[in-house]
Amino acid sequence: MRIIFFGATEVGYQCCKQLFDMGENVVGICSIPQEFSISYATTPVKNVTFRSFESLAKKYGVPLIFITTKMSDPKYIETIQAWRPDFGLAIGWYYMVPSVVRDLFPLGVAGIHASLLPKYRGGSPLVWAIINGETKTGVTLFYFDGGVDTGEIISQVEIKITRDDTIKTVYEKATQVSRDMLRNYIPLIRQGIAPRIPQDHRAATQFSQRKPEDGLLDWSKSAEEIRNFIRAQTKPYPGAFTFIQGKKVVIWDADVFEKE
Repeated sequence: MRIIFFGATEVGYQCCKQLFDMGENVVGICSIPQEFSISYATTPVKNVTFRSFESLAKKYGVPLIFITTKMSDPKYIETIQAWRPDFGLAIGWYYMVPSVVRDLFPLGVAGIHASLLPKYRGGSPLVWAIINGETKTGVTLFYFDGGVDTGEIISQVEIKITRDDTIKTVYEKATQVSRDMLRNYIPLIRQGIAPRIPQDHRAATQFSQRKPEDGLLDWSKSAEEIRNFIRAQTKPYPGAFTFIQGKKVVIWDADVFEKE
């Protein structure tokens, strides 16, 4: 099975490396520069979880291209066609994969979303889950279709969010679960026997992408809500912040104490 990988983040890098570790036939890698333009932002977006794939591509002798315009650009279509792919895998990817691209893959295009779909469709699902005080989240491997995180599910694994977790630790848990998921299900995809479970769209929830300016603290919230907001956006993200006498102050950690 000839695989093309789409990714631009640490979790994407680790998953692509997992494919090489498994001996899978990755024939091409598509990535995105650390700063890129996207429809939901008026200025270029900086990917704070960016990881370069260049060393990985060089190590395994796999061609790498950067997507800097629409994925439907004929130059990308021609390159992908030339790689003669069977299956596409997009993890840590920020663009919709249009049908003109998906149609180039006989075995389809799949991706990993860091939530228990159909819950938390859309952007920044781990950040939103922590902000909302969730005690669990998950990772979903699913086939892409024309919607945002709406395709048929291959597999889901639940992840606990403890009170001591931050976005960093939850991200690390999701990365490990994602690697394990590929180990278990890529062979089934190759054989054409992977599950295809329709999502219950009636149960869906949708969340928007987050920008650095969305980290502004609302001090009218409860102490626990503020604590969740801070730990959801701590490093490696830009951090929750407030202004003190006109000066921006970033808060990386906080806890709640009872008054004596």
